[in-house]
Amino acid sequence: MHQEENTEFEESRTEPTLPEEEIAEEKPIEEPGEWERNLIDISPITLAVEQVKTELRKVIVGQEQMTDLLLVALFTNGHVLLEGVPGIAKTLTAKLMAQTLKAEFSRIQFTPDLMPSDVVGTTVFNLKNSEFNFNPGPIFANVVLIDEINRAPAKTQAALFEVMEEYQVTVDGTTHPVPTPFFVIATQNPIEQEGTYKLPEAQLDRFLLKINMEYPKLEEEKAILERFSEDFSMTVKKTVKTVFSTAKIASCRKLIEQVRIRKELLDYIAAIVHRTRNHPDLYLGASPRASLAILKTSKAIAAMRGRDFVTPDDIQYMAYPVLNHRIILTPEREMEGYVARDVINEIVKSVEVPR
Repeated sequence: MHQEENTEFEESRTEPTLPEEEIAEEKPIEEPGEWERNLIDISPITLAVEQVKTELRKVIVGQEQMTDLLLVALFTNGHVLLEGVPGIAKTLTAKLMAQTLKAEFSRIQFTPDLMPSDVVGTTVFNLKNSEFNFNPGPIFANVVLIDEINRAPAKTQAALFEVMEEYQVTVDGTTHPVPTPFFVIATQNPIEQEGTYKLPEAQLDRFLLKINMEYPKLEEEKAILERFSEDFSMTVKKTVKTVFSTAKIASCRKLIEQVRIRKELLDYIAAIVHRTRNHPDLYLGASPRASLAILKTSKAIAAMRGRDFVTPDDIQYMAYPVLNHRIILTPEREMEGYVARDVINEIVKSVEVPR
């Protein structure tokens, strides 16, 4: 009697089996879609970026974002305006960047008495052959560093309009093309106003990016002191090698043009820029040149990050460097302490991100 009860109890403890159709089958691992994997080899770009950064790190501590944005501008045939307080390595970084490139370098120190002919060149009468010869100015170089661009008057700044946009100089009715690649890096101090001339909007718009440089962090400043505690003359600058040729720059630019971008992301760029034109906090919005700048730079930063396709993160990353010098806040917002970054961040957050 007890044995039968035990048998019935054991039978009741057996786990019920699921029907065959309810047994979950393992799903095969899905391969990444076309917009989630690379279709072209962009290793030449990532390799070049790492080589340039390695050389710059021999001297420069931190400033990683500035280095990335300088390379973005170089890859997209644009120009950069560096703005920051004195002593944070604006000029030094620009010179070292040129040192890593196998290209002709020129530096122009802008001053209040600088004339346009001092920049672009002038025509001189040659007594030997009784002809006028053109003597090119320092602007005829591959990498041009313009130090303290806001020190020169408007007429000298205007001399840069043609060369920065059309990559040529016209003197006495004759057009002279500048060498390729042509990369302008300009610096300015936002604090000191005495003896300076505000850049006109047309001039600012010709800069692809404006990089606002900040003070180094505490740990970075400690590293700076340690690095140069026994090298007051910065002899380590001589160890920076040339790792990038003009031919490599040209090939990288062609690769970046092939980076893919979905139509939805093109619409996303257009929506962001269009929002600047009817935003209540802005007196002046961005032009179509800004839309093209975001397109080019987002492709470049995507390639530098190891991808041959653009994502919304790339566009959002490039929005501020491209737009911050192309918009003007209303006087009311400026009096309330608003800055361009506040409005740009608000605009980027308000536009729906494509999925």
